Amino acid sequence: MSIDVGTAVNADGNAGVTVLGLGTMGAALAGAFVESGHRTTVWNRTPGKADALAARGAVVAASAAEAVTASPLVVVCLSSYDGVHEVVGPLAGEFAGRTLVNLTSGSPVLAQETAAWAERSRAGYLDGVIMTTPSGIGNHDFLQLYAGSQAVFEGHRGTLSALGEPLYVGADTALSSVYDTALLGLMWSTLTGWLHTVALIGADGPGGNVSATAYTEVADRWMQTVRFFMSAYAPQIDSGNYPSGEFPLELHRMTMDILVHASRLRGVDARMAELFRELTERAVAGGHAGDSYARLIEYVRTEGQQDDRPGAAPA
Repeated sequence: MSIDVGTAVNADGNAGVTVLGLGTMGAALAGAFVESGHRTTVWNRTPGKADALAARGAVVAASAAEAVTASPLVVVCLSSYDGVHEVVGPLAGEFAGRTLVNLTSGSPVLAQETAAWAERSRAGYLDGVIMTTPSGIGNHDFLQLYAGSQAVFEGHRGTLSALGEPLYVGADTALSSVYDTALLGLMWSTLTGWLHTVALIGADGPGGNVSATAYTEVADRWMQTVRFFMSAYAPQIDSGNYPSGEFPLELHRMTMDILVHASRLRGVDARMAELFRELTERAVAGGHAGDSYARLIEYVRTEGQQDDRPGAAPA
């Protein structure tokens, strides 16, 4: 059943907003709303945590119910989804006609379950992800991802922009968590790859010892080229066609041999470089030496984990 919460959606950039949960992140969210001029109501199980926000102009509610009914938009940020349901579960009546934006970290399944609760409560719902630390709240260089009704998102975009750059990722409320997990994976793989290369270039050997700062200045500029490759390869993955252009997999494999050798020579853990090479060698052995690097998506995906060399037995 589709819930019409249009009357609760306020596109005014100064719309009132309530924040439930004033941990480190919740307090940063509430502070950003206050600084942006929004009428901000706050509530926390431990009342003392609201004192600093009250001094800055926030209204402290005596109960969660009072906090919810104070604003058309309610933002919740707690330590777990269990905590979210403990707080909002008894307040279905108060949420009718309002919008709940859940910025609590959790799984896609939990996001969908909470969306179903909101629908039963006749409330709008957005599941969101905060893609920064508390100190980054309010900075538009950092993304906030939202999934759910696009109409609800557009209605509250002005208010939510106080937290950072609001980006809508789709109607399925699970998508915010899916994006979150994928982007964290990208962050960790990028940072670990960077650490590997910092260790490589900073080790004693030919060329001397380069500082991490000096190397990173060059690496930061190189990331423009990496972004170029990602943008070029994404349509290939979507289409399932992998033309190599000037940089075929065979050339990648040869270059990876150099990286593995250099890592071992300088006493740096070579397992990451060996993983790159192993994936590439499997693709080359499968007859894809002339394809682009994007072909490796078939070997990263679970269903691609089989030996596809000519004549190989099925997995």
